[in-house]
Amino acid sequence: MANKSVFASIVGKLMPRTDVLNRAGAPAYVYLPRHKLAQLAATGTFGRTFYANAEGQLADVLAVLPEVEAEFIAKTAIYARERGHMKDMPALLLAYLSMLQTEHFAMAFPRVVDGGKMLRNFVQIMRSGVTGRKSLGSRPKRMVEAWLATATDRQILTASVGNDPSLADVIRMVHPRPKNAGREALFAWLIGRPHEVSKLPAIVQEFEAFKRDPSGSVPDVPFQMLTSLPLSKEQWAAVAGKASWHMLRMNLNTFGRHGVYEVPGFTEMLAARLADREAIEKAKAFPYQLMVAYASAGTSVPRPVREALQDAMEIALGNVPKLSGNVVVCPDVSGSMSSAATGYRKGATTSVRCIDVAALVAAAVLRKNPSARVLPFEQQVVSIDLNPRDTVMTNAAKLASIGGGGTNCSAPAELLVNERAKVDVLIYVSDNESWVDANGRRGTGLMEQWEKLKRQNPDAKLICIDIQPYGTTQAPERDDVMNVGGFSDVVFDQVALFAKGEMTAEHWVGEIDRIAL
Repeated sequence: MANKSVFASIVGKLMPRTDVLNRAGAPAYVYLPRHKLAQLAATGTFGRTFYANAEGQLADVLAVLPEVEAEFIAKTAIYARERGHMKDMPALLLAYLSMLQTEHFAMAFPRVVDGGKMLRNFVQIMRSGVTGRKSLGSRPKRMVEAWLATATDRQILTASVGNDPSLADVIRMVHPRPKNAGREALFAWLIGRPHEVSKLPAIVQEFEAFKRDPSGSVPDVPFQMLTSLPLSKEQWAAVAGKASWHMLRMNLNTFGRHGVYEVPGFTEMLAARLADREAIEKAKAFPYQLMVAYASAGTSVPRPVREALQDAMEIALGNVPKLSGNVVVCPDVSGSMSSAATGYRKGATTSVRCIDVAALVAAAVLRKNPSARVLPFEQQVVSIDLNPRDTVMTNAAKLASIGGGGTNCSAPAELLVNERAKVDVLIYVSDNESWVDANGRRGTGLMEQWEKLKRQNPDAKLICIDIQPYGTTQAPERDDVMNVGGFSDVVFDQVALFAKGEMTAEHWVGEIDRIAL
């Protein structure tokens, strides 16, 4: 029989030594600068989380940026915007790039500033002075002017929705040169200056006419421009009939407040559009977005619409991988996971919590991999019975309803070791703030158990999905370990690539580095 004390000492020597304390005060591994930036960009929203506030997140980003080359900062900004669907972080990285004397700012700008909301985010961050100055500067000003010059009338109108700064503020700041009489009139109309009404774009003229007499047909303008007008239920139904799939998803409660579900046939039309496969694929809808819609739907949203969201979720799971071998997924259900996924922000806190995101990932993996084991954990593994045939929404809700204790990331791995279980892919979804298993040994509790599990399963791979911007992990990068940050559905792509051995040596960070500028 093997000498257990000798075996334990060998395992201890194999483990990398921890080099930092996490936010819970327990041993952890710090990310290298590139990985830390990527993780912050993919998970940071400048909202207050369980362990950090907005100021702390900003300080973390600004501290790591000088340690990373401009090219990778640009690629990270693009990744965070195009694939992570983040807003504030990519705008901050772009603002930082504008201070560097390299070409990367101009290369990243059009891909990060892909709409009016992002344009205003960028200008707001520049004006705040957090990256070094409070004025735009000549290069940023030229890029903003170029966006205003090339945007369509509809894009300009959409960009005009919102404040701090408003699009009118931006126009006053950069003094763009109108490309024609119509654009000159539109800019003047936006900033409240005299203009020739006949020169305004037709869509603006229709909107002004409707404001004077709202009894006619509703103009095809961004719906936010109509919310202060006295629209009838039927008019709201007409607005929804022209709306994009995402607009419908995001305004289910708005329709309820205006009594639109009382219009005959509206509920059926809305449910059919939400669950339309072609529309979902065209909109590039992601499961996380549907979870937000489902969790946010108030009591005024009818059951057929809620059921349509569940149907849409099943369709949107097309990018969840079918993994080979024995798959185990471990969602963190500890107390810290009860915080809002994108942090607490006054007037803008999401109803989706970190535990909901972890549960969604676990339920989605189970749906595509019916033989997978799901081991939710807090201080210990929590027993739960899930049916792979149930909808993702149903299983996610079951998972999110349990837990609440301390965080012990090593608990699932230890259970698998004791069972001598066959494992090919082990997936964790956590905020990585493990502390219950803190010890005085060389590595973390998770790495200790992972080394033991690897002796039993030499080809196994560990994937740690980090959903909070804390900058540390319980398992450092190795050939058999990948850390990926974020709560957008692009994470599923990274899981599939790593599980199949198709990633670069740097894993997730390497995938970001492959982005072509």
